[in-house]
Amino acid sequence: MTSPGELERTLRSQLRGEVDFGAAARALTTMDASNYRRVPAGVVAPRDAGDVAAALRICADAGVPVVPRGGGTSIAGQATGVGVVLDLTRHMNALVSVDPVARTAVVQPGLVLDRLRDAVRPYGLAFGPDPSTHARCTLGGMIGNNACGAHSVAWGTTADNVSELAVTAYGGSSYRLGTGWAGAPEGLRELVAGNLAVLRTGLAGGFSRRISGYGGLDALLPERGARVARAFCGSEGTLGVVTEAVVRLVEAPRAPVLVVLGYADESAAADAAAGLLGAGPLTVEGMARDLVPGTAASGLPRGDAWLFVEMRDEGAARSLVRGADAAHSLLVTDPAGQRALWRIREDAAGTATRTPEGGMAWPGWEDCAVPPVRLGAYLREFRALLAAHGLRGTPYGHFGEGCVHVRIDFDLVSPAGIARFRSFSGELADLVVSHGGSLSGEHGDGQARAELLPRMYGPEVIALFGAYKDVWDPAGGMNPGMLVRPARLDENLRFAVLPPGGGELSEGVARCVGVAKCRTTEVGGPGVMCPSYRVTGEERHSTRGRARLLHEMLAGEVVTDGWRSREVAEALDLCLSCKGCRSDCPVGVDMAAYKAEFLHHHWSGRIRPPAHYLLGGLPRLLRTVALLRAATPLNAAARLLPPPGLTRDRPLPPLSPTPFTRWWRSRPGASSASPAFEARVRAEPGFGKGRGGESRPQGPGATAATAATATAATAVTLWPDTFTEYLSPQTGRAAVRVLEAAGLEVTVPRGPVCCGLTYVSTGRLDRARAVLRRTLTRLEGAPDRPVVVLEPSCAAALRTDLPALLPDDPRAHRLAAAVRTFAEALEQYAPHWRPPRLDRPVVGQTHCHQHAVLGDAADRRLRERAGLTGELSGGCCGLAGNFGFEPGHHAVSVACAQEQLLPSLDAARNDRPAILADGFSCRTQIAQLSPYRAHHLAELLADGLRAERPAHTP
Repeated sequence: MTSPGELERTLRSQLRGEVDFGAAARALTTMDASNYRRVPAGVVAPRDAGDVAAALRICADAGVPVVPRGGGTSIAGQATGVGVVLDLTRHMNALVSVDPVARTAVVQPGLVLDRLRDAVRPYGLAFGPDPSTHARCTLGGMIGNNACGAHSVAWGTTADNVSELAVTAYGGSSYRLGTGWAGAPEGLRELVAGNLAVLRTGLAGGFSRRISGYGGLDALLPERGARVARAFCGSEGTLGVVTEAVVRLVEAPRAPVLVVLGYADESAAADAAAGLLGAGPLTVEGMARDLVPGTAASGLPRGDAWLFVEMRDEGAARSLVRGADAAHSLLVTDPAGQRALWRIREDAAGTATRTPEGGMAWPGWEDCAVPPVRLGAYLREFRALLAAHGLRGTPYGHFGEGCVHVRIDFDLVSPAGIARFRSFSGELADLVVSHGGSLSGEHGDGQARAELLPRMYGPEVIALFGAYKDVWDPAGGMNPGMLVRPARLDENLRFAVLPPGGGELSEGVARCVGVAKCRTTEVGGPGVMCPSYRVTGEERHSTRGRARLLHEMLAGEVVTDGWRSREVAEALDLCLSCKGCRSDCPVGVDMAAYKAEFLHHHWSGRIRPPAHYLLGGLPRLLRTVALLRAATPLNAAARLLPPPGLTRDRPLPPLSPTPFTRWWRSRPGASSASPAFEARVRAEPGFGKGRGGESRPQGPGATAATAATATAATAVTLWPDTFTEYLSPQTGRAAVRVLEAAGLEVTVPRGPVCCGLTYVSTGRLDRARAVLRRTLTRLEGAPDRPVVVLEPSCAAALRTDLPALLPDDPRAHRLAAAVRTFAEALEQYAPHWRPPRLDRPVVGQTHCHQHAVLGDAADRRLRERAGLTGELSGGCCGLAGNFGFEPGHHAVSVACAQEQLLPSLDAARNDRPAILADGFSCRTQIAQLSPYRAHHLAELLADGLRAERPAHTP
């Protein structure tokens, strides 16, 4: 038998594309978006159809299986395998041509669906099937699974929208499939001729979502025109590899209208769905209240379940509402309003991955389907079956097609839990079949359901499936274990290899279900994840890829050197620790936290890179410089000779000669509280009285309305973070001015305090804990009051990293709960204060940590009240604290900024906007890569106060 080394050498010698049998490449492809894991021998990224044919010939000669793989978003295990994985996304991802007159497109298998949709949109066309993973799923994967999506009630499945396929079989033979027998493999026509009765009785008469098995074989019947290409769809890579496809396009509606119908409960909505199909809807989507947060439900019609129905125009929509039996309805023509409502429905997919208590719910029975008229009855029995097994899941999905998505809180680790998973699966399969349904209605059977196909199809159909597979793949080398002669549904579970009691890291990487939202390259919107993947396009730089490598590191089978792993270190090196995945990932994977833990172990007992000491120890280093009053000579030295261990591609930001707290202490009557504030307080009539109804002392810029409605002053602590203290003290001075103007008493801690961020980001967790304990001790005895943190990354560290690092210290939790952003403090503690009117457009950057951890709702409201109009850029600035100053990161850092931030500044330059960036890193990146200068919101408001009424600033 050919050894892996011999196979790799042979493939390298005969293919133009990449061949990688290394640990990292194998680890990245052990899993898809399912519960399963299989370790491949290696990964090949073919450049063209010739490479595919050569790889299939070489692997067949060696007796090694082949698994074609697109976006890796399959949820039933069909994109995992033990042989050679063909990565069709790296090179074979082109849109070859578009014919808008014929309404067709020629595509390669690795083309992401959204790229096709974007290309044909100017022609008023679309590709009908639109699964929720449209931003990262590939056309090849859609063909393999016969994918559907929300619009299948109007435009059908992928099989309904494919005209021709170029296919290469195991061994290297190539075929061109369409309608008719020309180009089909030898023996296929004879197989059909000998099984006409089975095809007509065992497969005919199904419904639109019968995706399971080779369910499209009835397309080969003579009365159906022998549609060989259609029959090939849904074969899950078990027959051959698609190298090119001709797909049909549909006319996109110009002004679709969304109707949301409210029902008393889920069953009522399900019962009503089938009755709407006669109106010709584009979509009929259903969900119940248990998937909708309370605030989101306020925008929906009254009810506990809803149908989202999209119609082609307003007339059709109003007609639908008149004919529907819903008690309440909402008709939306405005595209922005429609997007907001669809977001509620789309967010359900993320909500479904968690139980109400925050536990995980898993795929496996994600997409069963029954005829729509049976959906209500099926859902009632399905809920009862879950309860009987002590399981929970929340159904939602394509009610107009009878297809239900659900993730269930299976225990896939313990023997008892796995046994329950198996018994439940068998009973659910029987329930689906009893309603005339399909075990898969959208995503394919893979390993999750193929074992149960005999319960759905009779023995003659199952035998026909095997014969069909053998016509295409007599050697059995294409994706074995799927559909025909399948593995057991409780084999190869991906959780089995993780060490018991692996802690938070093990739980975190297991939580990554692989839906690959981190692989999207869509530009625009508030999302951040995953900036380095968006630059490199490499799987190892996606959140999912890094989670897979950590999973395999903990498993120890593929990545064998544990915490010292070079493969994991290289993948994490380009992680910006932006925390975007914490909010943007549907299951809340927090790669920044995992990176910190990995670096902590990886460098334990070893000399670290210089950047870890220089940048990781920045607070202590800058405090020493300040004590020595050496900022000016150090700035001069840094201009001439950058510190060793840091990149030479960018200058260091200059240190301020006067740190913020030195300025604070130098003012007349300096104390921990603002002396100017104390003077005004003492001058107030009634100073020293109780809090029962006195007027709040007013700072510069305060209004009469504020004075009339304010109560006693609230004292807030302004946190002197490292960046504000030593690098941007003008931000702190501006914040003091604004907070006092709002009538707040400002205090500053007497001694140096630190959030530990720089130590966390470089993985010096023991040092971070020591720093945080010292900070908490310094704060002891200080009055409990809100803590205003100007730097978003420091606020996020105090709010999340602090209690995570010191979980048993009650002081840590008290401080975390006290943290407020600048805008939050003004909104919560000075609600009646009116900020100065700036009345100008604003552009800039929302800090990644603010987006992911803190939220920016209060900032948006404050900007609106100040007359700052426009949206800030999404994405990541790319500097990300220490990341942009470390060697080897500069190109990625700049590319991140060039994706959204810098273009947004250039696009708005004629409007002369205010440029806003609360993060010091964001401001530094803007200053170093553009002709613009950005400001913290406190600086903009302070400038506005000066313009409104010049006042002495203490």
